[in-house]
Amino acid sequence: MSYRITIWGARGSIPTPGPQTARYGGNTPCLTVETDGAGGPHLVVLDAGTGIRPAGRALVEARQGPLVVDLLVSHTHWDHIQGLPFFAPLFDERSEVRIWGPKQGSVDLERILRDQMNPVVFPVPLEQLDAKLTVTHVEPGNFEVGGFGVRAMTLRHPGTTFAYRLLPKGGGPTVVYVTDNELGSGGAYHEGPRWRRDLIGFAEGADVLIHDAMFTTEELDRHRGWGHSSHAEAVTLAAEAEVKKLVLFHHKPERHDAGMDALVAQARTLAAGMARDLAVEAAVEGVTLFL
Repeated sequence: MSYRITIWGARGSIPTPGPQTARYGGNTPCLTVETDGAGGPHLVVLDAGTGIRPAGRALVEARQGPLVVDLLVSHTHWDHIQGLPFFAPLFDERSEVRIWGPKQGSVDLERILRDQMNPVVFPVPLEQLDAKLTVTHVEPGNFEVGGFGVRAMTLRHPGTTFAYRLLPKGGGPTVVYVTDNELGSGGAYHEGPRWRRDLIGFAEGADVLIHDAMFTTEELDRHRGWGHSSHAEAVTLAAEAEVKKLVLFHHKPERHDAGMDALVAQARTLAAGMARDLAVEAAVEGVTLFL
């Protein structure tokens, strides 16, 4: 089964609109995965940063009817949920939005989403949205959404953060989404001694690996424990996991387009010395990948 992935936001931490980030984009994380399988169209959304606003508008305009959306939330840091209140399908009583993601400690995902739409900070409470809305907690392991089998794995990032591996239930290309993840040393995480080996197995053979590459190697030395990786570390992981394409993600807010160009060039040089067949690019807002 073939499908398409559209990048609606790839910036980390905070939106950065403006002329210096126009080519790579300034919206925070959101991707859509769409397929037109034998069982009908399926729509999965990865994260709900500010990119989910233009995504929702485009989906409503293209479909011209009610939507069934499965939204996988990697974690609930602000840059990954701040666009949710502006997701157009939530305001269509004919649509259904099913949200999947982890608890944060003992705090339910629905409680977190409800609090961000509390009337003291947002005019429309969660319970007043028009669409049929469900929230389901996810644990590490396997489950199904729409037309995809999904595997979740815990990452090295403050709070509970999941990577997702998506494979069409009828077979086809695999995409692995690893948005906020510290591959190197640093941070008080509890991943266990096999975590690196498990992560390589989790990403192994993927057609596309979308991975955090927020920092350069030099910047990373000043940001140990922040829960992010360098472009060099992402390339190394992709080579070890023998993936076909690496998409650098969660761009640093301060990194303008010229800086992104330089980072991509460095990553491609590194990849050429590690895995000649590994393709490397950076996530660009508005770009669609066809698998």
